[in-house]
Parts: sequence; structure tokens; C-alpha cells
Amino acid sequence: MTKKAVVLLAEGFEEVEAVTPIDYLRRAGAEVTTAAVGGTLTVKGARGIQVIADVKLGELAGGAGVFDAIVVPGGMPGASNIAGSKEAGSLLKDMAAAGKLVCAICASPAVVLAPLMLLNGKKFTCYPGMEEKVSDGEWSQDNVVVDGNIITSRSAGTAGKFAIAIIRELIDKEAAEKIAGAVLL
Repeated sequence: MTKKAVVLLAEGFEEVEAVTPIDYLRRAGAEVTTAAVGGTLTVKGARGIQVIADVKLGELAGGAGVFDAIVVPGGMPGASNIAGSKEAGSLLKDMAAAGKLVCAICASPAVVLAPLMLLNGKKFTCYPGMEEKVSDGEWSQDNVVVDGNIITSRSAGTAGKFAIAIIRELIDKEAAEKIAGAVLL
């Protein structure tokens, strides 16, 4: 059965942190849907790269009942824009409650997941200095941290390792190793 993931894109997202997981997950055979948080399908990243999302978040069908994983890229103000979306917050909480993978990188673990209480009692990582915003999780300096159904990573420079960790948990170790080898990671 094909695994399905949704990647949230909001104005000011970190391009590498969004596109790398989208690319690697698709290489591994996952069905990836990009969902725009905001009013339009075209979303401009932090470095000015525009991405046309597959669907607006408000029009995303199925939510936690359809998707096996949700990916939240960092970047500012992208992470803040996702954090400010009630629709995104509801979807993230539903996915976590259903035991689905909740994956966040860079500022997003601290800015998006922590206010939703999704890091409570969890080991996590994030962009250096952002851990100070998290009061109920256990911060790690590791590049990628997997704690149950929560996967976190540090920055654009760790996006490849982040994507491979998602594949390992979502699909399997063999698929993760195959993609890591193919991209010379």
C-alpha cells in the first residue's frame, strides 16, 4: 500500500527543507501532496523561490484519515505562518493523536509543534537557539531526532538526513538506504 504524506507550505518557508523531503519521499514511492497555508496555491519561499502547491490547506480532503505523515518545513516567517493557521494546528494535532508521523525541521519544532503541546515529554531537535522556546521537551544537538511518531531536524543543512529518517519510519530501512545511496548522502 502506497504511503501518503502532506507537506505544508506557507509564505516564507525554507525551500530546501520543503523540497528535499518532497523529492526524496517521491523517489521512495510515497504519494506526496503539497498544501498551501494561506489564500493562494502559489507560495513564495524565504529565498524568493515560488512553489505551486497541489491544494490549499482548507481544501485538503481526508486529513489524518488519509495521510500517514505530515511534514512542516522551517524558515521564517514560514514557520510562524503555519503556527498562526488554525487549520494547520488542527491537522497536526489530529495526525499526532492518530499516531501518524509528525515531522518538523528548523524553527518549526519550537514555533509550530511546541505550542500545540506535541513535544511534551519528547526528545527533539531544532535550529540552534530555538530550543529555548520549548519548555516541555528534551532538546538534543543531534541532526535528526526520532521519538515515537515525532521526527525533528535542525536546518536546511540537515534536510537530506531528515528526509531519509522520514522514509525509514514511513516506508522502511531498505527504502531509506536505497534513496540515501542514490543521492550520495
